[in-house]
Amino acid sequence: MNAPEPAVTAAPARPMPHVLNTYGRLPFALSHGKGCWVWDTAGRRYLDGLGGIAVNTLGHAHPKLVPALQDQVGKLIHCSNYYQVPLQEQLAAKLCEISGLDGAFFCNSGLEANEAALKIARKFGHDKGIERPEIIVYEKAFHGRSIATLSATGNPKVQAGFGPLVEGFVRVTLNDLAAVEDVARKHPNVVAIFLETIQGEGGVNPARWEYLQGLRALCDRQDWLLMLDEVQCGIGRTGKWFAHQWAGIQPDVMPLAKGLGSGVPVGAVVTGPRALNVLGPGNHGTTFGGNPLAMRAGVETLRICEEDGVLANAATVGAALHDGLARELAGLSGVTEIRGAGLMIGIELDRPCGVLLGRAAEAGLLISVTADRVIRLVPPLILNADEAAQIVAILCPLIRAFLAETP
Repeated sequence: MNAPEPAVTAAPARPMPHVLNTYGRLPFALSHGKGCWVWDTAGRRYLDGLGGIAVNTLGHAHPKLVPALQDQVGKLIHCSNYYQVPLQEQLAAKLCEISGLDGAFFCNSGLEANEAALKIARKFGHDKGIERPEIIVYEKAFHGRSIATLSATGNPKVQAGFGPLVEGFVRVTLNDLAAVEDVARKHPNVVAIFLETIQGEGGVNPARWEYLQGLRALCDRQDWLLMLDEVQCGIGRTGKWFAHQWAGIQPDVMPLAKGLGSGVPVGAVVTGPRALNVLGPGNHGTTFGGNPLAMRAGVETLRICEEDGVLANAATVGAALHDGLARELAGLSGVTEIRGAGLMIGIELDRPCGVLLGRAAEAGLLISVTADRVIRLVPPLILNADEAAQIVAILCPLIRAFLAETP
């Protein structure tokens, strides 16, 4: 009698590789867009009140931007910074023209731009003989998720699990000039102040214009660098090229990204004379930064913004959007404040409201909720008055219903 064949045990199925679970995503995918509208793969249409998180300056499939990018793709996408890149010179010249600053370094993202700013500050301090330079940063700030920018960020929730953080930061509260002056007296190694002109992820919290003016004067007295993170609030979002221009000041270092390329990844650090020559050959670099495609996207974005009056539109339509929200939500218990500038608006509620992200999408509107209880609107800067009214008409009833059902 033959012995029974041994049972064959199948090896456990190996899971297919997939995208790391680092995002809490809504259950749909976008397929295409036009102007301020996008469609998902099931054919549903949404009004884009998020703009790719303040990235899609010119909306989607802009008729002037698309052919320019197609032209560049057909010529040269990437070369290397071993060689001259004429489009870098062109974009740098334009950024310096509209900012009044003197030089630019190009990278790939806001995180990288902020990282470069931190390196500039430290090198600035070392050049002055300060061995352990310190930088003043802010509560509720968000500058990125690398270890250094995470350390400069003022959000314990996103820092948790990634210690030890980088040293050399002194943290203060926004819009408290006396606190900064106190740091100046107690911390002789401070070399720079680093803040978002309008905090984005922290809840759309603007620095007051007189506060920025006070910081500028203090930095001049102390020989510090004033470094203004305009990654989210720059490139016309508030109705001026850069939010700090409303205060009539200039920074020494200005990181940019998000809206600069209208969706093509690009970052920049623009510097004034005090910081212009801090970095030299070998001090900093990047493989992809300043590539011809990204530079063309930046050049064309700024050109189209000028040709089409996009900054004036952001100011006018942003004011109409703010007024519409204020009118419809006036006197509503649970609405703490509506704030911001231009097309960067935050609606703060008195309770966590993350559920509104999905409810707004179901109603055909894309938004975000940041700092747990702040509804953030950062739509494309080409948003028109009718579309702004539609945002109000969709969003305000959702807010009313949410506040009515939650304690």
